[in-house]
Amino acid sequence: MPMAAVDPGCTDTPVRAFGTFTQDLHDPADWFKACGVTSVAMESTGVYWIPAYEILEKHGFEVILVNARYAKNVPGRKTDVCDAAWLRQLHSHGLLRVSFRPDAEIATLRAYLRQRERLVEYAAAHIQHMPFDVRTALYGVLGVDLTEIHGLGPSLALKLIGECGTDRGHGRASSTSSPGWVSRRVAKSSAAMCSLHAHGDHPAGSSVVALPATTIRRSDTALGAFYRRLSSRAGKAKDVRATARKIAVLFYNALRHGITYRDPGADH
Repeated sequence: MPMAAVDPGCTDTPVRAFGTFTQDLHDPADWFKACGVTSVAMESTGVYWIPAYEILEKHGFEVILVNARYAKNVPGRKTDVCDAAWLRQLHSHGLLRVSFRPDAEIATLRAYLRQRERLVEYAAAHIQHMPFDVRTALYGVLGVDLTEIHGLGPSLALKLIGECGTDRGHGRASSTSSPGWVSRRVAKSSAAMCSLHAHGDHPAGSSVVALPATTIRRSDTALGAFYRRLSSRAGKAKDVRATARKIAVLFYNALRHGITYRDPGADH
């Protein structure tokens, strides 16, 4: 419960306790005005002082923030009543060191920046938990671990499933059933895979597999070695398309036939 103290010469009750509800926080301001107070010193304890500080400022008081360690030097037995009276006495003699408190606009900016920092930290922590959960969930649905395909992390695998669905039915399919852009025709024809964008077969799915195709080029894997072999005799665009096709075929085989990919190594 907040305690406030004024000069004993102003009132018969120089120390009072106040409630913590919003309306109660306006009562000290009314009491200070009745006692002729113009400047108020507050102890900075946690974040509980902020609403009272802002309300007192709105009422026109000069409010200074002081460190709670000053209350530790109070003579005699330490109580909230003694703390309030001791801080009032020190403040009346100008013996309190003022803590920095920015103006309202900077304080608002500080609050936004600190909240943003906390949200970014929370997001980073949650992202660290996501890969295992997504991988496990996908395995439970598909019965095969798509992340065994190098370059396909949990997020990309999930995105591919979102674009292509999980239907393992036969034949040519739409984007809502089995992945048409890695259908039997595509799996058998590298030319078809290389012309996905041109024919509008499934640009969203093909762009997803193009990403891991560019990231594995330096990896010590069979797919990475395949990419590097092509780079010596083909352009970068063809390297990416050909590697993307391989990844797409592996994805199709895993999804359609339940084949678990095992990397044969860069020497394969």
